[in-house]
Amino acid sequence: MPDDSAIIIAEGLSKAYGGLPALRSLNFRVRRGEFVALLGANGSGKSTLLRLLSGLSKPTAGAIRIGGWEMPREAMAVRAQIGLVAHQPLLYENLTARENLEFFGKLYGIGIDERERRIAEALRTAGLSKGAGSLVRAFSRGMKQRLSIARATLHQPDVLLLDEPYSGLDQAAIERLDELLSAATEDGRTIIMSTHQLERIPRPARRALVLARGRIAFDDAIGRRNMSEIYRSSNA
Repeated sequence: MPDDSAIIIAEGLSKAYGGLPALRSLNFRVRRGEFVALLGANGSGKSTLLRLLSGLSKPTAGAIRIGGWEMPREAMAVRAQIGLVAHQPLLYENLTARENLEFFGKLYGIGIDERERRIAEALRTAGLSKGAGSLVRAFSRGMKQRLSIARATLHQPDVLLLDEPYSGLDQAAIERLDELLSAATEDGRTIIMSTHQLERIPRPARRALVLARGRIAFDDAIGRRNMSEIYRSSNA
C-alpha cells in the first residue's frame, strides 16, 4: 500500500555517466517533516542523488515522486517545493545580501509586501540583519552558507536539500548553521543533508541513509546502538 505520509519516493533510481554507474537501483521513502542525514564517502553518489531530487539531473532509470509530482516530467511543480543549498552558494557576489534575496523573491513570484516581510524574517533568522546592506563578496564562508539557506527557504518550500553545508566552516559557523537547521526542522520542513563526516550529523537528524558505491548500505533511525554500524557502512 502507498505511504500517504511520504513526501519523497524513489523507486529503482539509477544514474550513469558515460556508461559508468553512479547510483544503482535505489529504493527509499522520506516522510513529511523528516530530517535525513545522507552519508557516505566522497564519490559514493550523495551529490548525484541530490541533483536528481532537485531536478538538476535526470535519472537513467527509475522514478522519483515529490509531493505527489513525478520527476522529471513535472519538474517545474517539484522545484516550487524545493530549496537547494549546493556546494556553490548560488549567490550574486556583487549584490548585497538584501538585493540577493529581493532578486530570488521576485524569481519565486512573491508579491512585494510579502516579499519584504519574508526577507526581513529570513535575514533575522540567519543572523544577517546587520549585514543586509553589505556585498556578498565580503562575506565569510559561514555567512554565505547562512544566506544560501535564507535564499533556499524564502519561498517556504516543503523540502530542503543541502549538499555538504558544513564544508569549510569554523566551529562558530557550524553552531550557527546547526541553529538554522533546527529552526527549519521545527518549521516542519523535510530535510535531506549530505555529509561524509559522521561527526557533522546535526542534532535534529533522526535517520541515516548511507550510500556506498552507488547503493544503499544502511537506512535506519539514528541511535547510540547503531552508530558503529553507520560508521562501517559509510566507510564501505
